Amino acid sequence: MTERTHKTIEQAEQEGKYIRKVRSFVKREGRLTNAQARALELYWDVMGLNHQNDNQKSVMKACEVFSNENPVVLEIGFGMGKSLVEMSKNAPELNFIGIEVHKPGVGACIALAMEEGVENLRVYEHDAIEILADCIPDASITTVQLFFPDPWHKKKHHKRRIVSPEFVETIRQKLKVGGVFHMATDWENYAECMLEDMSTAEGYKNLSDNNDYVPRPDSRPLTKFENRGQRLGHGVWDLQFERVD
Repeated sequence: MTERTHKTIEQAEQEGKYIRKVRSFVKREGRLTNAQARALELYWDVMGLNHQNDNQKSVMKACEVFSNENPVVLEIGFGMGKSLVEMSKNAPELNFIGIEVHKPGVGACIALAMEEGVENLRVYEHDAIEILADCIPDASITTVQLFFPDPWHKKKHHKRRIVSPEFVETIRQKLKVGGVFHMATDWENYAECMLEDMSTAEGYKNLSDNNDYVPRPDSRPLTKFENRGQRLGHGVWDLQFERVD
């Protein structure tokens, strides 16, 4: 196998190289509702996972977290968590981990999961880039999901988009061989950029029959936002790439 052009952030930092971390989000910390605050207070110890500065303590061991050896699905940026809870409920044979930086969304997700009796879901309230670097072991994830990330649609803001060659390589390392990186966006330009980054990355195979986009899998719930967009004629693009080495 040829030497890879792109290194993960943690590899570069271990070699003493400074990597500029462009934030893929703006933290708009909205007010917690009473229900969200109560869910965080009562159930964080049950559903919450913590990022710590000590890497030895931060590394997540799925078999210990879930008390089983089931495959792990990781979702980055789950918003208010409705679709993530639905997926977790519909697939009890899988373990789900969600990462979201906004506290109200985390609280809402936990509240809904407890209401629905979902037991195969855990969540981080932290920056996904740092969680990937510090907490997620290499070759440990079956599926990584990135649905409707902030498109940063102005050209001058494109550098803030989370999908980049470096990010794609980080995801590859976290996936098991045979694991899948599944992305979805309703911005055509972002879809084209995602496709270009994934198509030029080493170690991936496009699962599309046409070598571009795939139909929405049944496993990805159709959101209210997406339903509205479809009625207005807006497109949604799903991409699925398998790690092959």
